[in-house]
Amino acid sequence: MKIIHVKNIQKRFNKELVLNDINFDIKGSFGLLGPNGAGKTTLIRILCSIIQPTNGEIYADNQLNWKDSNAVKSNVGYLPQTFSFFKNASVYRVLEYIAKLKGISKSELTNEITQVLEGTNLMLQKDKKVKQLSGGMLRRLGIAQALLGNPNLLIVDEPTVGLDIEERVRFRQLLRKLGKDRIVLISSHIVEDIENTCDHICILKEGKVVVTGELNDLLASIDGKVKEVFLSSEQLNTLSNEIISIKELGSEYKVRYVPSNNSNLFQGTSVSPTLEDFYVYNMNHGDIQ
Repeated sequence: MKIIHVKNIQKRFNKELVLNDINFDIKGSFGLLGPNGAGKTTLIRILCSIIQPTNGEIYADNQLNWKDSNAVKSNVGYLPQTFSFFKNASVYRVLEYIAKLKGISKSELTNEITQVLEGTNLMLQKDKKVKQLSGGMLRRLGIAQALLGNPNLLIVDEPTVGLDIEERVRFRQLLRKLGKDRIVLISSHIVEDIENTCDHICILKEGKVVVTGELNDLLASIDGKVKEVFLSSEQLNTLSNEIISIKELGSEYKVRYVPSNNSNLFQGTSVSPTLEDFYVYNMNHGDIQ
């Protein structure tokens, strides 16, 4: 499975249209980015075959069609935003239990568990109880259970919520590593998670696709449009939705912004765009596809 095609997906709950004509291809390390309420979780639940779309289809390389729910579930590993288990169970017992639920045979059980423990750097914690794990270790256990059965698609929802800085960095490195030999889809409203782990991006807003493409191409599209300038508080008040970020430095402010007629009054310096710049620019100025 190299590419998953998402075609004309719509989803209604009663009369509410939650996803509206979603089209993009998922490949490599793929980031699904958007504010809360954009439709990310609904789309993930469809990709996991937990719910069915109202209209549209999903298929992969003409080999796997999402109409076959059982086949999809055997090819997808999923780590939800909130993952927990019996607090007094050991890491190994958790994985053993989930492996049996996934139908992994007794002859393959030990080997499968060993592989995912090694792949997520949890071998030394295999006898620890769930309640003894740090937030980062618990997220790694969540990845380990999702990897059982060696799925072709790994879906991770809000991967670093609640983690401290060091654990967040380690978890991003793990996701980047896992994306080398399978499709990894990461859904988040945290731009840094996507920028540091994904090569392909889709931004959702209000149930629609704003833009999708390769990260480098998306950043190149706003090259030269982002500037940085030092302003007083009075000058800062003249900017509105052009602002991307503000950093207070004593009596002045360091501002990243996308120039408009008002902000052209300031002699800003062009800077290399980041995904945060691209995201804010498109949320404020982009047209929904």
